[in-house]
Amino acid sequence: MSISVLDVLSAAFASAFEALGFAPELGAVRESDRPDLAPFQCNGAMAAAGVLKKKGEKANPRDIAAQIVEKLSGHSAIGGLEIAGPGFINILPEDALVAERANNLLADERAGAGILDGQKIVIDYGGANVAKPMHVGHLRSAVIGESLKRLLRFRGHDVIGDVHLGDWGLQMGHLISELEDEQPGLIYFDATVTEGFPAESPVTMDDMARLYPAASSKSKADPERLKTSQIATADLQSGRPGYRALLEHFIRISIEYLKIGYGELGVTFDLWKGEAAVDPLIPDMIEEMKSKGITEDSDGALIVPVDENWDPEKRKGLPPVMLKSSAGAVLYHTTDLATLVDRKNEIDPDLILYVVDQRQATHFKQVFKAAELAGWFGADQLEHLGFGTVNGPDGKPFTTRDGGVLRLADLTQMMRDAAYKRLEENGIGKDFDADELADIADKVGMAALKFADLQNQRLTNYIFDVDRFTAFEGKTGPYLLYAAVRIKSLLRNAADKGVSAGPIQVSHKSEAALVLSLDAFDRALAQTEAKRAPHILCEHIYRLSQSFSRFYTDCPILADSTEEHLKASRLSLAELTLRQLKLGLDIIGIEVPERM
Repeated sequence: MSISVLDVLSAAFASAFEALGFAPELGAVRESDRPDLAPFQCNGAMAAAGVLKKKGEKANPRDIAAQIVEKLSGHSAIGGLEIAGPGFINILPEDALVAERANNLLADERAGAGILDGQKIVIDYGGANVAKPMHVGHLRSAVIGESLKRLLRFRGHDVIGDVHLGDWGLQMGHLISELEDEQPGLIYFDATVTEGFPAESPVTMDDMARLYPAASSKSKADPERLKTSQIATADLQSGRPGYRALLEHFIRISIEYLKIGYGELGVTFDLWKGEAAVDPLIPDMIEEMKSKGITEDSDGALIVPVDENWDPEKRKGLPPVMLKSSAGAVLYHTTDLATLVDRKNEIDPDLILYVVDQRQATHFKQVFKAAELAGWFGADQLEHLGFGTVNGPDGKPFTTRDGGVLRLADLTQMMRDAAYKRLEENGIGKDFDADELADIADKVGMAALKFADLQNQRLTNYIFDVDRFTAFEGKTGPYLLYAAVRIKSLLRNAADKGVSAGPIQVSHKSEAALVLSLDAFDRALAQTEAKRAPHILCEHIYRLSQSFSRFYTDCPILADSTEEHLKASRLSLAELTLRQLKLGLDIIGIEVPERM
């Protein structure tokens, strides 16, 4: 793969700085802070002056910049240089270099995206609970996790996505005990029966969605009812056959439901494991940790101290990991550590990424430190990628009008309805049949929802605003879809007129600007991976769409007055832009319709 324009310029500047006796690293070229003046800049003259001053020599950054400019005078990659401010060098690349890069990108199916000798990576995202409807709180983990999974695969890594179901603990005891109250005659509640349980589940997803809140509400009001659920939980975790058989039903039914819910968001998982799957590993895991001398007894509980500066009275430092409570129960720390053991045994990944709410940051610091002390993973192999919350207009986590938790299915339907309304308002699709229009509304609604989420810095909280998200103007998903669909329409029109694509030439500043936007794709991908930040790729896609819009306005493609060689060149630029847009949008989980 040919190198980018920025890299070519950096190499030229590095040589110039080295020729003047400075470190070549000072010649690093970057995208300009003032793209209206020039697309690139080099700030190394100021740093070079600082080096000289430390040696006691007089140095003026502008003088050094002038020497660099003189060294690079006539360089084949450079179309223009200008010194600005205290010593910045604004850089205009030569059109021939830009055109050469454009044609190399055109010949590349990946539109300039490099591919790595990748790592084996597990991404833990989703975290939905068995027997509970998905809600708005599951949105960010699903959307961010899926985009990172797609990005890392595209970059060359071997990535395994794990939903990590919540299928263990008191919620299961609530379900079991409430079902027994309603149907005490079911075979699962006969403690003398140890096998031969029905293959058909006694409950549906709707049943579970009703049973759990009923049991939870009763338990809050009645301590004895809570105790009943706690006993059922303990019996389940102790291996009571009937309860384990019920759990299998709960998990299977829930997964069928969750695949539909996640599927609406275009989210898929390679593993559908939960906490229950690793329960058999816990006894041996605890014994191993004991044998390594990293556990302690604490008032009857078994803990792993992970911070020698922990002060329980002042609540300073990192609290210990709780492996077992004083009552002998295993906790979230325990099951998360057992999950790490399972992943080590079954996958042996180089890296595990946890895409989980930032409010769980302390939990993961504890678990990661315990895993490091146990020798299972290094400190650089486990990362918690926290994220902020989706908030309502009041700045608080988004809820329904009556203050309840908004179901994810209701949220996605809300976006489809809003998208359909926007299409109608803009006169889009009025001649399409109902099925095609519904498909477009679905794609527009999901694009609006996902892009609104992913364009934010991961840790940022954001306000949910349907009207803003579904607008066809501004930094929105629908705007990006419209940009891609417009290019599709242009290409169809060109085919109808018999216009063919050809070698790319660069003679207009908007053509050059579009090529340089395209040339930034691989950098955006690399930065997105390095920072685990999908908003960087979102910004690239948006800027590319804007660059194409200016190019489309300034550089007529199919007009009768446009020369044939320019038609062919500009048509190739359009094809290349569409290819890169589709690649980028696919990584963030957005599907482009054929027309709008």
